[in-house]
Amino acid sequence: MNVDLMRKVDRYVGIPLCFVSTFIIWLTDRLFPGKTESPKNILFVELSEMGSTIIADPAMKRARNEFNANLFFVIFKKNKPSLDLTGTIKEENIFTLREDNIFTLAWDALRYLVWCRQNKIDTSIDLELFSRVSTLLSAFSGAKRRVGYHNFHGEGLYRGEMVTHKVAYNPHIHIAKNFMAMVYALKAETPEVPFSKVIVTDAEIKLDTVEFTDSQKNDILETVKKLYANYSGEKLVLINPNASELLPQRRWPKPMFQELMEKLLAQHQDILILITGAPGEFDEAEELKNKVNHPRCINYAGQLKLQQMPILYSISKLMVTNDSGPGHFSAITSLKTFVLFGPETPKLYGSLGNSTSIFAGLACSPCVSAANHRKTPCTEPKCMTAISVDEVFGLVDQELMN
Repeated sequence: MNVDLMRKVDRYVGIPLCFVSTFIIWLTDRLFPGKTESPKNILFVELSEMGSTIIADPAMKRARNEFNANLFFVIFKKNKPSLDLTGTIKEENIFTLREDNIFTLAWDALRYLVWCRQNKIDTSIDLELFSRVSTLLSAFSGAKRRVGYHNFHGEGLYRGEMVTHKVAYNPHIHIAKNFMAMVYALKAETPEVPFSKVIVTDAEIKLDTVEFTDSQKNDILETVKKLYANYSGEKLVLINPNASELLPQRRWPKPMFQELMEKLLAQHQDILILITGAPGEFDEAEELKNKVNHPRCINYAGQLKLQQMPILYSISKLMVTNDSGPGHFSAITSLKTFVLFGPETPKLYGSLGNSTSIFAGLACSPCVSAANHRKTPCTEPKCMTAISVDEVFGLVDQELMN
């Protein structure tokens, strides 16, 4: 299903389902009250954002260590590889939903209900920002403790009254701290309104870095040499000009990426630029490479699986990317990353790694939020064109000189 159709399903099917389900869950909770023992099998629900699986990693590890619990995760099938990057969730503890169409989604949802009960899920944490589908998945997981965001007196999206631990979503702190607050809600000794009345420090949302062997790095380097036979130790500069269809307004214009690469190649004789992307983005990357028309600019799209990308990051000098998955995937390495923001704010979704956010800060930006289902009316994202090539070049040039 395309993004707009998914939003319509979430609204026109989700609202009545949430309304009816509120009464079903209310009755079930009273007829079959849960035990008061500590959480043992905790399910995290995050369907649509690959980067969020990385951002949520500190919170998931805190939940595992705090309660000595087994962790489970439900996610859309196409986004599942993002969970494999950190390995925090065991392969057998991940349930994937196909979102090809409403019929496969409904069938997988039924299988999910059985899977939850087989794994004796006692606690669910809905990481989605007011998604109705995720709320329903959390509510019908069989968990008696259900942590999720609640509107209280706000005007966000309606999704019923099925949460037992109502957390106040705070748009003024990083989303990683919001995720951590959900884990803290489970630790509260007495009920709070709202959860969680704690301070989440920067140290608590620090990501663990992943290390790779020389053999793994050499294997990735060989894929580079196959595309650039003259490689002799040039610094690898990664350019990710893409962003998901969920919010295409996040893309810096291709001509600006082209100009940036041309300036970098002219200024630095010791760099090799790799244009990265998924296999389906190969043609776009090829077109961009042809426009740059330089022997040290390579189309690298589709060369690696997502699980291999962090190895590439570990042998590269830096990356310039739109606000998308790669900016978060690189955070589990030491790669210096420059992330271009526009419709979204880095204060909320900035990478947790060695990154620099570049944000013009127009009066209309950010224009997407949980309240509008991350759908913007903007068709001319000047917040991206307001980021000049010279500004980005200056930052990247300085890093290359180090």
